[in-house]
Amino acid sequence: MIKRILAFVVFGAGVMAAAAPVLAQGSGSIWSCRDKEGKTHVTNIRSDTEGMDCRVVEERVTVVPGGGSSSSSPRAKAQPPSGFPRETPAKRASAKDKQRQILEQELEQERALLEKSKNALAEQEAVRYGDERNYARVLARLKPYQDTVELHQKNVEALERELALLDK
Repeated sequence: MIKRILAFVVFGAGVMAAAAPVLAQGSGSIWSCRDKEGKTHVTNIRSDTEGMDCRVVEERVTVVPGGGSSSSSPRAKAQPPSGFPRETPAKRASAKDKQRQILEQELEQERALLEKSKNALAEQEAVRYGDERNYARVLARLKPYQDTVELHQKNVEALERELALLDK
Protein backbone atom coordinates (compact mmCIF):
# COMPACT_ATOMS: atom_id res chain seq x y z
CA MET A 1 0.00 0.00 0.00
CA ILE A 2 2.76 2.41 0.93
CA LYS A 3 4.67 1.50 -2.21
CA ARG A 4 1.62 2.38 -4.31
CA ILE A 5 1.22 5.74 -2.58
CA LEU A 6 4.92 6.46 -2.98
CA ALA A 7 4.78 5.45 -6.66
CA PHE A 8 1.77 7.72 -7.16
CA VAL A 9 3.55 10.66 -5.51
CA VAL A 10 6.69 10.08 -7.58
CA PHE A 11 4.57 9.75 -10.72
CA GLY A 12 2.71 12.96 -9.87
CA ALA A 13 5.98 14.81 -9.31
CA GLY A 14 7.29 13.50 -12.63
CA VAL A 15 4.13 14.58 -14.42
CA MET A 16 4.35 18.07 -12.92
CA ALA A 17 8.05 18.36 -13.75
CA ALA A 18 7.38 17.26 -17.31
CA ALA A 19 4.37 19.54 -17.54
CA ALA A 20 6.21 22.66 -16.36
CA PRO A 21 7.51 23.67 -19.82
CA VAL A 22 4.15 22.88 -21.33
CA LEU A 23 2.39 25.01 -18.73
CA ALA A 24 4.61 27.93 -19.58
CA GLN A 25 4.05 27.67 -23.35
CA GLY A 26 0.41 27.10 -23.98
CA SER A 27 -3.05 27.03 -22.61
CA GLY A 28 -5.95 24.62 -22.90
CA SER A 29 -6.03 21.00 -21.82
CA ILE A 30 -3.03 19.02 -20.70
CA TRP A 31 -2.97 15.27 -21.27
CA SER A 32 -0.99 12.56 -19.56
CA CYS A 33 -0.59 9.72 -22.06
CA ARG A 34 0.95 6.24 -22.05
CA ASP A 35 2.36 4.89 -25.24
CA LYS A 36 2.46 1.22 -26.30
CA GLU A 37 5.76 0.68 -24.41
CA GLY A 38 4.25 2.04 -21.16
CA LYS A 39 6.17 5.34 -21.10
CA THR A 40 4.30 8.39 -19.88
CA HIS A 41 4.15 11.55 -21.98
CA VAL A 42 2.61 14.88 -21.00
CA THR A 43 1.45 17.24 -23.71
CA ASN A 44 -0.89 20.10 -24.46
CA ILE A 45 -1.01 19.37 -28.20
CA ARG A 46 -4.08 17.34 -29.16
CA SER A 47 -2.43 15.71 -32.19
CA ASP A 48 0.29 14.18 -29.95
CA THR A 49 -2.36 12.19 -28.07
CA GLU A 50 -3.48 10.08 -31.06
CA GLY A 51 -2.91 6.34 -30.65
CA MET A 52 -2.12 6.60 -26.91
CA ASP A 53 -4.04 5.93 -23.72
CA CYS A 54 -4.58 9.51 -22.45
CA ARG A 55 -6.36 11.28 -19.65
CA VAL A 56 -6.83 14.98 -18.99
CA VAL A 57 -4.60 16.25 -16.18
CA GLU A 58 -5.50 19.95 -16.28
CA GLU A 59 -8.33 21.72 -18.09
CA ARG A 60 -7.30 25.36 -17.78
CA VAL A 61 -3.85 26.78 -17.52
CA THR A 62 -3.05 30.27 -16.37
CA VAL A 63 0.20 31.62 -17.72
CA VAL A 64 1.82 34.27 -15.55
CA PRO A 65 4.72 36.19 -17.07
CA GLY A 66 7.89 36.25 -14.97
CA GLY A 67 8.65 39.42 -13.03
CA GLY A 68 12.34 39.41 -13.84
CA SER A 69 14.59 42.06 -12.34
CA SER A 70 13.33 45.04 -14.28
CA SER A 71 12.86 48.32 -12.44
CA SER A 72 9.24 48.49 -13.58
CA SER A 73 8.40 45.63 -11.24
CA PRO A 74 5.82 46.53 -8.59
CA ARG A 75 8.03 44.95 -5.93
CA ALA A 76 10.96 47.21 -6.77
CA LYS A 77 8.88 50.33 -6.17
CA ALA A 78 7.08 49.13 -3.06
CA GLN A 79 6.65 51.93 -0.55
CA PRO A 80 5.19 51.70 2.93
CA PRO A 81 1.73 53.21 3.33
CA SER A 82 1.66 56.90 4.10
CA GLY A 83 0.22 56.35 7.57
CA PHE A 84 2.79 53.69 8.41
CA PRO A 85 4.02 54.26 11.96
CA ARG A 86 7.61 55.33 12.13
CA GLU A 87 9.87 55.44 15.15
CA THR A 88 11.21 58.87 15.90
CA PRO A 89 14.72 59.33 17.30
CA ALA A 90 13.21 60.54 20.59
CA LYS A 91 11.10 57.39 20.93
CA ARG A 92 14.11 55.24 20.04
CA ALA A 93 16.26 56.95 22.70
CA SER A 94 13.48 56.60 25.26
CA ALA A 95 13.12 52.89 24.54
CA LYS A 96 16.89 52.43 24.77
CA ASP A 97 17.00 54.21 28.15
CA LYS A 98 14.15 52.07 29.44
CA GLN A 99 15.90 48.93 28.24
CA ARG A 100 19.12 50.04 29.94
CA GLN A 101 17.29 50.65 33.24
CA ILE A 102 15.70 47.20 33.12
CA LEU A 103 19.03 45.52 32.34
CA GLU A 104 20.77 47.39 35.15
CA GLN A 105 18.05 46.33 37.62
CA GLU A 106 18.35 42.71 36.53
CA LEU A 107 22.14 42.90 36.78
CA GLU A 108 21.91 44.27 40.32
CA GLN A 109 19.51 41.45 41.30
CA GLU A 110 21.72 38.78 39.74
CA ARG A 111 24.82 40.13 41.50
CA ALA A 112 22.96 39.97 44.83
CA LEU A 113 21.83 36.40 44.10
CA LEU A 114 25.38 35.48 43.09
CA GLU A 115 26.78 36.84 46.35
CA LYS A 116 24.09 35.01 48.34
CA SER A 117 24.78 31.71 46.56
CA LYS A 118 28.57 32.12 47.06
CA ASN A 119 27.99 32.62 50.79
CA ALA A 120 25.75 29.52 50.95
CA LEU A 121 28.42 27.50 49.13
CA ALA A 122 31.15 28.72 51.50
CA GLU A 123 29.01 27.76 54.52
CA GLN A 124 28.44 24.27 53.12
CA GLU A 125 32.12 23.80 52.31
CA ALA A 126 33.03 24.61 55.92
CA VAL A 127 30.70 21.91 57.29
CA ARG A 128 31.56 18.23 57.29
CA TYR A 129 28.94 15.73 58.48
CA GLY A 130 29.80 12.46 60.20
CA ASP A 131 28.33 10.24 57.51
CA GLU A 132 30.53 11.87 54.87
CA ARG A 133 33.67 9.83 55.35
CA ASN A 134 33.88 9.44 51.61
CA TYR A 135 34.77 12.74 49.89
CA ALA A 136 32.47 11.85 46.98
CA ARG A 137 29.51 12.37 49.33
CA VAL A 138 30.78 15.83 50.20
CA LEU A 139 31.07 16.68 46.52
CA ALA A 140 27.57 15.35 45.85
CA ARG A 141 26.19 17.54 48.66
CA LEU A 142 28.04 20.63 47.38
CA LYS A 143 27.09 20.12 43.69
CA PRO A 144 23.71 21.97 43.82
CA TYR A 145 25.36 24.95 45.54
CA GLN A 146 28.13 25.03 42.94
CA ASP A 147 25.57 24.81 40.13
CA THR A 148 23.65 27.76 41.58
CA VAL A 149 26.81 29.87 41.78
CA GLU A 150 27.70 28.97 38.20
CA LEU A 151 24.19 29.83 36.96
CA HIS A 152 24.19 33.27 38.58
CA GLN A 153 27.75 33.93 37.34
CA LYS A 154 26.66 33.18 33.76
CA ASN A 155 23.59 35.39 34.14
CA VAL A 156 25.75 38.29 35.36
CA GLU A 157 28.11 37.85 32.40
CA ALA A 158 25.21 37.74 29.93
CA LEU A 159 23.63 40.89 31.36
CA GLU A 160 26.98 42.70 31.24
CA ARG A 161 27.32 41.71 27.55
CA GLU A 162 23.81 43.01 26.84
CA LEU A 163 24.63 46.34 28.47
CA ALA A 164 27.87 46.57 26.47
CA LEU A 165 25.97 45.91 23.22
CA LEU A 166 23.40 48.52 24.17
CA ASP A 167 26.14 51.16 24.42
CA LYS A 168 27.33 50.53 20.86
